[in-house]
Amino acid sequence: MSDAAPATTALPLSGLRVIDLTVARAGPTCVRHLADWGAEVIRIAPPSADAGDITGDQDGFDYQNLHRNKRAMQIDLKTEQGRAIFFELAKTADVVVENMRAAVKFRLGVDYASVSKVNPRIVYGSISGFGQDGPYGHRAGVDQIAQGMGGLMSITGVPGAGLVRVGIPIADLTAGNLLALAIMMALFDRTKTGRGRWVHTSLLESMVFMLDFQASRWLLANQVAGQAGNDHPTSIPTGVYPTADRPIALAASSPRMWERFCDALERPEWKTRQGWDTRDGRSADRAAINEAIAEITRTKPSLHWIEILDPAGIPCGPINTIDQTFGDPQVQHLEMAKPVAHPRLGDQKLVRNPINMSDVAWNIRDATPDAGQHTDAVLAELGHSPDAIARLRAARVVQ
Repeated sequence: MSDAAPATTALPLSGLRVIDLTVARAGPTCVRHLADWGAEVIRIAPPSADAGDITGDQDGFDYQNLHRNKRAMQIDLKTEQGRAIFFELAKTADVVVENMRAAVKFRLGVDYASVSKVNPRIVYGSISGFGQDGPYGHRAGVDQIAQGMGGLMSITGVPGAGLVRVGIPIADLTAGNLLALAIMMALFDRTKTGRGRWVHTSLLESMVFMLDFQASRWLLANQVAGQAGNDHPTSIPTGVYPTADRPIALAASSPRMWERFCDALERPEWKTRQGWDTRDGRSADRAAINEAIAEITRTKPSLHWIEILDPAGIPCGPINTIDQTFGDPQVQHLEMAKPVAHPRLGDQKLVRNPINMSDVAWNIRDATPDAGQHTDAVLAELGHSPDAIARLRAARVVQ
């Protein structure tokens, strides 16, 4: 990665400057969208003997995937000189993103009100654990706590087998994705008003939002959902079924699909079987239907059933392990693993941004920088002389 800001004129966010104060995962997930689509992102981390953060060492897979397409500085915002450098950058920026505990930015003096005084056009994005105020606003929050408090763990897993979290940090990722959307809305609004805004969300808010129909099921129908395993609460057959080699997922959720499904499995009599000929009846006899389907599907390998069900218009697919996912021909066609050359670590493959845009060629422009790799270059761009930079380093204001 060069010390000069990369040329990204073909990308839609080219020309935006983003100051990234984020750590952990939710904040970097947000900023990654902005960096991937052309914004110049300057990540500010505190000076430290350890290069990395809560996501692991800077050479690790997690850190490398989160912080590509950025420039990196190390500044001690607890010092007066460090804050002065931050505000020099903030005057030139379009966006600031942070996910500290709600009170920390105020304690450091880098909150929205303070930044907007020097740059009224700034869009300031925040992610917290539980919200910026309220009875839990002061608390630290992490993904699994939000999954529990937000209700997701109560509906995840097999009934009777205990509570289980989702296998990815879904609250972190959702909060990051939603904040990126909020920042873009605020930037669009700025084109009309000329002023920025403070936009914020939290792990808890994002998790409750993601309950979606299970939330509305409670709010509108007064029903408390429980664990359903692989069964869909209202559609049958929808779930995971055994085959001779590996399980498949399938969904014949509508009455018409049910009829086509019965024909594909060469069980046309199921269509008129009493109790199985209506959606409510099939839902009531879910266990018997699932077992009847399993008795058939376990006799042949997964590909056999996919080749039968797909032409019938029945959504279906194998249950892949992660290596099988990236070996899948459709995933490879979508180029979800994108190459990038790291100057120290060599050739890498990172997860592609999933958004597609016509007439825009997307690639990972730059590998994740080392901690503080661009500190001197950015300070020089701000007008600091080599001697001044050396003094800042000696005082450990920067690194």
